[in-house]
Amino acid sequence: MNRINQKLNENKKLLSIYFTAGFPNLNDTVSIIEELEKSGVDMIEIGLPFSDPLADGPTIQESSTIALANGMTTELLFEQLKNIRKTVQIPLLIMGYFNPILQFGIEKFCQKCAAIGIDGLIIPDLPVDVFEKEFQSIFAQYNLKNIFLITPQTSVERIQKIDAISDSFIYMVSSSSTTGSQNSFGEIQKNYFERIAKMNLKNPQIVGFGISNSDTFSQAIKYQKGAIIGSSFVNYLKSNAISSIAKYIKLII
Repeated sequence: MNRINQKLNENKKLLSIYFTAGFPNLNDTVSIIEELEKSGVDMIEIGLPFSDPLADGPTIQESSTIALANGMTTELLFEQLKNIRKTVQIPLLIMGYFNPILQFGIEKFCQKCAAIGIDGLIIPDLPVDVFEKEFQSIFAQYNLKNIFLITPQTSVERIQKIDAISDSFIYMVSSSSTTGSQNSFGEIQKNYFERIAKMNLKNPQIVGFGISNSDTFSQAIKYQKGAIIGSSFVNYLKSNAISSIAKYIKLII
């Protein structure tokens, strides 16, 4: 069974952490992953930096810019991660935009992911229909879960389509804004969380965007399986040592 599905089957709420590969320093990637697992994180999303990250707010945009300037590339990321399964057991996902993956070669990218032990991909700008028609069989061949995003504006029909084609979890974007743009949830978001929970989808949902502290984490996991923290953690890395990551995680959970 894929490690993501194993984790989703655990009787607990999940914390997933996003960070940008190659940030703050080029060779920090493995150390950050190892420290996050030691700190009790359930899943990790490794951001593949891209020059035009449309869904990301200023914090993650800046981290991508710095990572690219540091020299991070797709090939280098795979090189950095080639031995990651010798030390890390929790699910690892790569989150990135479709353009760099397409340039690398879809099947080649999936082969590399499978070889080093990546469990899933989050590609916000890969349309559901295109994935289903052209790439679903390739992902399945390499046991990679493709994670789709929904927002408060996503239609019931599209949510049901995504649920039908998915077989791990659905990334539930908390609002229509970019990442890192809010510090609390209002009634609109809370109603959205409850509405999706009442749909009784076959795939659990994990909430992302706007999770920055213990309060927003608690609100996000009230109805959903877990929550993802990105911008807040990336911001923490700007001015804190990797060895202090556990202190940050304790503030959340």
